Amino acid sequence: MARRFRGFRVSYNSFGHSFRFSTWGESHGPAIGALIDGCPPGLKLSEADIQPFLDQRRPGQTRFTTQRQEPDQVRILAGVFEGRTTGTPISLMIDNVDQRSKDYAEVAKAYRPGHADYAYDAKYGFRDYRGGGRSSARETASRVAAGGVARLVVPEVSIVAHVIEIGGDRATAFDPAQIDRNPFFCADAEAAVRWETLVDEARKSGSSLGAVVECVATGVPAGWGAPLYHKLDAQLAAAMMSINAVKGVEIGDGFHAARLRGEDNADAMRPGEDGPEFLANHAGGIAGGISTGQPVVVRVAFKPTSSILTPVETIDRDGAAAEIATKGRHDPCVGIRGAPVVAAMMALCLADAKLMHRGQTGR
Repeated sequence: MARRFRGFRVSYNSFGHSFRFSTWGESHGPAIGALIDGCPPGLKLSEADIQPFLDQRRPGQTRFTTQRQEPDQVRILAGVFEGRTTGTPISLMIDNVDQRSKDYAEVAKAYRPGHADYAYDAKYGFRDYRGGGRSSARETASRVAAGGVARLVVPEVSIVAHVIEIGGDRATAFDPAQIDRNPFFCADAEAAVRWETLVDEARKSGSSLGAVVECVATGVPAGWGAPLYHKLDAQLAAAMMSINAVKGVEIGDGFHAARLRGEDNADAMRPGEDGPEFLANHAGGIAGGISTGQPVVVRVAFKPTSSILTPVETIDRDGAAAEIATKGRHDPCVGIRGAPVVAAMMALCLADAKLMHRGQTGR
């Protein structure tokens, strides 16, 4: 009997309102990409404006990430004329060139615990097992490409994402100059040295590690965000939680705020020449869902990579007991390459918030 569809048919592959993007493609398909709608016209845009961010996320650059070799060269297919955005949808495409689908023969038969294999089967009754299809972190390259466009919408904002913890080992120093000097996007040179050993040990033992990424956006003016149901922090939380492998998000002090007294958690203010001067930023630059003008601070927790060589108990598609060890090339710590993705989602949220604010207030 044919299946009957009722109600609205909606897309769940898009994010944003005034600045909206959709991603498409699978890990082992011919290509992946993004479609951006709502970008203002007249912005200078070329592939060169996007490629540096993709190069940061690109796999295979060190032994601490997957050895899949993808150049991740982006192509702009639409929405740009004579080097400027036209105000029409911008189409971006990235070819997949180094797929090894044969590595996933066992995944076709049994589910990887911790991965989305079973959940996709339970929802759709059918799944693309090659690298996880849409559930693969490969999809995040499309987000990074879209984020490169979003940054042009918010040139007044500076966005820095860095890894602050791997495998429970937390960085304690912060030197922004160090972030690009090590393979971990780490602002603590000593922690980066320790993490080399941690990640190497996990990789060689066939396991994986989790990580925490912190992202700080400075230059965000006061007033962005639309309460009650489009709060800036709510949109940031939704954006970050949508990233593959993310299991937790904090704004400002996050859970630590629950351990403080009211006077300690308050971001005290004093008069300043250009508005209030804040004496602290426990709120992470957002109050009542609206930006305060302080740096917007978000921390994102990535779980350990689910595709590991260590055998794990599972079931097959028929429900019988099984054991699976995932072959192929996988990140021993997916959170490392998560830093450019978190930065991209920050840019995309802020671009949307800026345009929504302008649409409502005219400024």
